[in-house]
Amino acid sequence: MRSFNSLSEREVLALAIQNEEEDGRIYGDLADGVREQFPGTAAKLDMMREEENVHRRRLLELFQQRFGNHVPLIRREDVKGFVKRRAVWLMRPLGIETIRHTAASMEAETRQFYDRAAARTSDADLRKLLGDLSNEERNHENMAGRMEADQQKTGQAEEENRVQRRLFVLQVVQPGLAGLMDGSVSTLAPLFAAAVATHSSWDAFAVGLAASVGAGISMGFAEALSDDGSLTGRGHPWLRGVVCGLMTTAGGIGHTFPFLIPKYGLAMTIAMIVVSIELAAIAWIRKKYMDTPLLAAMFQVVLGGILVFIAGMVIGYLVPGSAG
Repeated sequence: MRSFNSLSEREVLALAIQNEEEDGRIYGDLADGVREQFPGTAAKLDMMREEENVHRRRLLELFQQRFGNHVPLIRREDVKGFVKRRAVWLMRPLGIETIRHTAASMEAETRQFYDRAAARTSDADLRKLLGDLSNEERNHENMAGRMEADQQKTGQAEEENRVQRRLFVLQVVQPGLAGLMDGSVSTLAPLFAAAVATHSSWDAFAVGLAASVGAGISMGFAEALSDDGSLTGRGHPWLRGVVCGLMTTAGGIGHTFPFLIPKYGLAMTIAMIVVSIELAAIAWIRKKYMDTPLLAAMFQVVLGGILVFIAGMVIGYLVPGSAG
């Protein structure tokens, strides 16, 4: 790896060409990733990609004039302290705020590179070109910063924010809510059945922990294998699976932890309070993200939870040899 200050003018120019080429490709990837959901943002990214291609051609023309047709492959990761770019495929699914921030950061970093490069060169033509490109990158940086304001004027930002919210609901809220509901409700019966049957906090904790982890694994795989998201727009299946699995486990563990308290009566009381809080939280999430009226959400969630809770209590009392 070489330091930036050790590069010759030929190497700096080759590095600038490679940088513009990669930045243009990144803008193309960003545009392609949001074209269906955010066409306004995609159009601006396409324009910025084309301008990066113009920069590359101008740099390439000067290189050919000065150094010939062979451009050495000098990558930015081979130069210490040079700008780094995160691969777009690692950022998917792409959020509109992530795109705006990425574009602004790219332009600011590239402008700084041109400023440093111009300060080091003694060639008048190269110095002029690098200075001009620095100013144009500054304009791009401002354009990226104004992206949201411009879209507010045209109404595109409001529409894109609605789409962003819809994607968030599809890809995160829905699998997370399904997991939370399953974990909070389905584990009630085995947990409280074990508690009532044994009057042992530790036995109840062991059953609740096993039920929570088992349900999390089962729900996670079920969600991940349900569909690949290509037609439904629900995002990457394994991301949904992880969200669903973790929320399922969290929903069950919440009312399992109180049974770490040795005193059975106190553990039961706290566990029932936690269950009430969990059911209320689920109802609130359904109201906020699923547009379900609060009373309807409370009725649906609480009724289901109460029925499962009663089933667990009854089974616990009916088990032969129950401590109750």
